[in-house]
Amino acid sequence: MEKKDIYRYFIELSFDGTHYHGWQNQPNSVTIQQTLSEAASQVLREEVSFTGCGRTDAGVHAINYTAHLDTVFSPDHLNEMDLVYKLNRIIPSDIAVTNIKLVKPDAHARFSALSRSYSYYICRRKDPFWVNRAWLMERDLDFDAMQQATLLLFSFEDFEAFSKVNTQVNHFRCKILEAEWTKDDQIWKFNIKADRFLRNMVRAIVGTLTDVGLQKIDLKQMEDIIKSKNRSNAGYSVPGCGLYFMGAEYPQEIYL
Repeated sequence: MEKKDIYRYFIELSFDGTHYHGWQNQPNSVTIQQTLSEAASQVLREEVSFTGCGRTDAGVHAINYTAHLDTVFSPDHLNEMDLVYKLNRIIPSDIAVTNIKLVKPDAHARFSALSRSYSYYICRRKDPFWVNRAWLMERDLDFDAMQQATLLLFSFEDFEAFSKVNTQVNHFRCKILEAEWTKDDQIWKFNIKADRFLRNMVRAIVGTLTDVGLQKIDLKQMEDIIKSKNRSNAGYSVPGCGLYFMGAEYPQEIYL
């Protein structure tokens, strides 16, 4: 039997995670990965599976998520069949494929990423248009104190205190590249960019920063929490509905 060439593509998509149990396939649960893989298999008429740039929890959204798939179809063939258009006709309206790019065979959506970015949205008063899009938090918060506490993140590399326990990772080191709060009327947004993230890390950081804003802890206590490397010392894991995966950055040389 003649051996066929295999081509690898990066697929860029966005999704509203409200009705999904995250990205990764799970038994008896509807996930983004499962939904996308089933649609692509139907269009390409071959069994395909997507590998994502990272896990997202139930209810978490994505503005620019990247996944890769392998297929026997060449770029010319995919352009002719207009894979992006056909996928968008099949997948639900809360998922949208925005782009497809040919990459080198060893390019990997997860392991080739140089950095990833997240945003977390807090809605400061009840607003029907932000339901399942932001965390409703109406209590008094000290914005400036939360901003000051955020700066502490740049002084550390080990964030075990903000990691979900019993995770299969070799280390808890992350390099924080950007981190800040912004606000626009009733919407407060936490932006963070790092070379890697631990499971539940952003939601645990936001929960701990919120404790600073509520004056439950001060800056010294925030620092002590990070140094403790103990998840039980950190704050509440805020709801997934306010978390958005904003995008991953890749070296240009992986693209063909």
